[in-house]
Amino acid sequence: MTQSAATSEGTAISAVPSLRRRRRSPFRRKLFPYLLVAPAVIYLLMITLYPGVYAIYQSFFFVTFTGWVPAGFENYTNLLQDREFWAALWNTLVIGGISLALECVIAMTLAFYTYRDPFIRGWRIIFLMPMLFMPSAVAFIWKLAFNDGRVVSDLLMQLGLISENIDFLGDVWNARLTLIVADVWQWTPFLFIIFVAGLQAQDKEIEEAARLDGASWPAIFWNISLPLMRPVIAVAVILRGIDITTMFANVFIITQGTPGGATETISYFIYRMGFRTFNFGYASAASALMLIFTIIVAQLLLKRFFRSGRA
Repeated sequence: MTQSAATSEGTAISAVPSLRRRRRSPFRRKLFPYLLVAPAVIYLLMITLYPGVYAIYQSFFFVTFTGWVPAGFENYTNLLQDREFWAALWNTLVIGGISLALECVIAMTLAFYTYRDPFIRGWRIIFLMPMLFMPSAVAFIWKLAFNDGRVVSDLLMQLGLISENIDFLGDVWNARLTLIVADVWQWTPFLFIIFVAGLQAQDKEIEEAARLDGASWPAIFWNISLPLMRPVIAVAVILRGIDITTMFANVFIITQGTPGGATETISYFIYRMGFRTFNFGYASAASALMLIFTIIVAQLLLKRFFRSGRA
């Protein structure tokens, strides 16, 4: 009697794990990973895709505080004939192009001198510190240096390079210079860290072979390392170029488009149309056009640097 009870009890215990190890259906197993990432995907779509679709939809209306009036493509046709829009686009290309060129040269130079040095390698975080500041804080710092505090002018006067204070916001190129300096100071580290990673990822045997053949380090860098860096440079330039099109904090805090709109970038133009003249449909149309221009330019650069899938 006791033996049969123990046997039945053992059978019941052994049956429990089999129930717990019930296998999920193939559909549920495939669906489970998507359920894990679904909250993050939904959140990203809400803060990126939805505002973009909403802005494109809004660009086909005359938006007022009393309601929306259908406009068709009139906002776009007016925008293409707007000199202020093209001036803002030109300012973005000039200021952004000069900033990007300087950032690439400075970042590549720093990367060349630091990626092999074991001492500097441990202190590389110092180069990244400007990128850690908030853009608004950086803009206030450089506004104080160039305009409010006249730190730059006083320093140049003490060095004997100028005889009187410079009004950096009263001249077109001086005002653009303030934006360029602020942008270069903060975002050169972004390109620097990408270039350093690209140089360290290269095959060291190629450099050693060239070194054994008597080539100097500058010659190795110019003829071997730099050509191999082409895809890395292309990706870095595209990413940074896309980010430059959204340059707003420096313009808003330092210049506000002065003098005479010479420093008004496309982002500040959109802000001015939307939140100062309250022409939200017009501002949305400008945003949509800028998105189209950015996609076209980025696609052309990708095809230029990655022909047939090869860099």
